[in-house]
Amino acid sequence: MPSKRLLVVLISTGLVAGCAVGPHYERPEFSLSEGYLGQPAVDGRSARTKADLIDWWVGFGDPQLTRLVTLALEQNLDLEQAAARIEQARAGLGAANAALLPSGSISGQGGRAYQSVETPLGQVLNSTPGFDRYGNSYEANLGASWELDVFGGLRRDREAAIAQYQASEAGAVATRLAVAAQTADLYITIRGLQTRIEVARKQVKTQEDLLATIQLLQGQGLAAELQVHQTAGALALVRASVPVLETGLDTAFNALDVMLGAQPGTHRSELVEAVGIPLAPQIAATGEPGDLLRRRPDLIVAERRLAASNARIGAAIAEYYPKFSLSGLIGSATSVSDGNLFSSGASQMSGVLGLRWRLFDFGRINAQIDLAKGQEAENLAAYRLAVLHATEDVENAFSALVKREEQTYLLEQGVDSLSRARQASFAAYQQGAVSLIEVLQADENLLQASDAKAQAQTASARAAVAAFRALGGGWKAPEALAAK
Repeated sequence: MPSKRLLVVLISTGLVAGCAVGPHYERPEFSLSEGYLGQPAVDGRSARTKADLIDWWVGFGDPQLTRLVTLALEQNLDLEQAAARIEQARAGLGAANAALLPSGSISGQGGRAYQSVETPLGQVLNSTPGFDRYGNSYEANLGASWELDVFGGLRRDREAAIAQYQASEAGAVATRLAVAAQTADLYITIRGLQTRIEVARKQVKTQEDLLATIQLLQGQGLAAELQVHQTAGALALVRASVPVLETGLDTAFNALDVMLGAQPGTHRSELVEAVGIPLAPQIAATGEPGDLLRRRPDLIVAERRLAASNARIGAAIAEYYPKFSLSGLIGSATSVSDGNLFSSGASQMSGVLGLRWRLFDFGRINAQIDLAKGQEAENLAAYRLAVLHATEDVENAFSALVKREEQTYLLEQGVDSLSRARQASFAAYQQGAVSLIEVLQADENLLQASDAKAQAQTASARAAVAAFRALGGGWKAPEALAAK
């Protein structure tokens, strides 16, 4: 029959062609340098420990830091949201897969009817010999349908769903890396603030001792009242710096608890004792800028979104072409009076070749194709920009790490010199060789230098965390996901 020949030709054409309309995706190529600008300086650092990219937080050599990051990766609520997004994408992929397969359905119904003899129809039927006012009818059918993906529109939809699913998986990894980095950053911030508070409190104790000495000298007539007030004023200024630092510490404690999926205050008692600022480890292998395309999950997300938008162009172009479908039905329909429901005389069947073609809707199809192409262009630009930002992140983190460590080294020398200067000025003041102002100035200089040193140590450790995050550290990238 002609319809059968047409069906065979269409199916054969689609199978022989083995392809779908629309552009085939190719991963964009980037011309990246062979090394980072700051890599020589980072490689030349001398650090007590060394950390690899997979579990870099262990390289800090701080058991509490390792424990908190591990706990965050188990309990963080952002990770639960990311897992839920993966499930949503998996459901979308399942729907796209199912669209390529035949679908079937079973239907059935039963009915009982009563015909009154008072109605016009009932009066006519009542005159018929053997008329039964009551009637039962039953029907059971098995149906199936299949849209033939001759021009590949459904396959393009499936390609887009696969890419979106892979993007959701990479997005969950990106969230995991962010959680690890933010947890480590908060922990280092806490230790830095505790160190600064300790410095301030030591200075408060020094100023209190100085005030007590001045008051003693005043009682002996060896110091003026002005000197007492000057010392008391300097002491008040140092004391006033402590509440500000404590406020920042409370904020960091609360943020860390939330990062761990707990109420504020849950883990505070574990970190009350100050243990010093973790030292930034040596980065075992920084790799090349091109490695970021495979290691940074956010870049994988951007690339997979680009692949999905490319597939949607093909799905839109497929709307230019006719769509064919097969459907069939087999079943039985009868009434009780006619015999058994499944008797040969009660059977029914049908087969249909369907055609749908948007012949007079090409304007809308053109608009849909233009929309898909615009989305692809946007995603391509977003991917390129993400790559540039990724290399920028690494360079900035490398620079901050090296420069902050250099600053820390210089401040250590400065603190040592200012400590000796303060001792010398106080001894000279007791001998009457210098004024009290010089002692107070030496105290202020020592406080500022010690505080700056603590800030520089904190910043260098945080810069190391930023460097590991920028390099895509915190996971082992599977080739199946990173090389798609």
